[in-house]
Amino acid sequence: MACTLTAEQIKQVKPLGFLHNKGTNLFNGRIITANGKITAAQTAAVALAAEKFGNGEVEFTTRLSIEVRGIPFAQIEAFRQFIASVGLETGGTGSVVRPVVSCKGTTCQYGLYDTFALSQKIHEQFYKGYQTVQLPHKFKIAVGGCPNNCVKPTLNDLGIVGQLVPRVDKEMCRGCKKCQIEAACPMHAPRFADDGVMHIHEEICNHCGRCVKKCPFNAIKSGTPGYRVYIGGRWGKQTAHGKPLHKIFTSEEELLRVVDKAILLFREQGKTGERFAQTIDRLGFENVEKQLLSDEILQRKQQILDA
Repeated sequence: MACTLTAEQIKQVKPLGFLHNKGTNLFNGRIITANGKITAAQTAAVALAAEKFGNGEVEFTTRLSIEVRGIPFAQIEAFRQFIASVGLETGGTGSVVRPVVSCKGTTCQYGLYDTFALSQKIHEQFYKGYQTVQLPHKFKIAVGGCPNNCVKPTLNDLGIVGQLVPRVDKEMCRGCKKCQIEAACPMHAPRFADDGVMHIHEEICNHCGRCVKKCPFNAIKSGTPGYRVYIGGRWGKQTAHGKPLHKIFTSEEELLRVVDKAILLFREQGKTGERFAQTIDRLGFENVEKQLLSDEILQRKQQILDA
């Protein structure tokens, strides 16, 4: 059946997360997740909603949201109410903070922190908290548990990568011919100096933490946990790799403040239609980094949000 909907009707429901199936009166209903994780009860409700309101098919997006296909325009509100009964909602479109993408670092052998918990906090504070805050363009956030970069943090407007900076106790190093730390490092960062003591090349080390506790003599007994923040990544017709801020953030509170400052900076200084990568290129990375490492922009937070 040909589409009989008006352009205004199609536009009206897109901010709610309903994407038009071209040439029809049907839509994909995009169900968002806070971190790519839902319960068994919610999964059953999605399957039932697909049969009750859609065509019985469910699609998964590259950003860990769920789309139910074939929902008629007249059934959209009923569909939203149905999934709301199990704590789910639609959305994830527009020039706003988009739903957060998280890797499974919480349970992964390489995960350096609880990625699901952090993603939930970012979801509540910035996706839901800033839902009505219009930005120059979409703003995507990815939360990665380690430098394996499974969710491509460097290709998002803002990406977070877990870090574990090794603490080397050179007095404990025995200069073993077969160094367990050297064998454990995928980056080949450990080196032996002329004095026969192991040290780590910081320009090579990616702080994955795999060397920690590998030495039988406790040359690296522990590490400092933290977060590396990348800004200005994007993927699509035009691509850009995000650049890391020089500071490694060692507290979650400090990290969340940087996320907040990045969004506020983009709202205030970005131009309509440009991605954060373009804003950074126009303003200069050093300028943007200086603002993100200062609290000046937070002092104008309400003014920026009210503008």
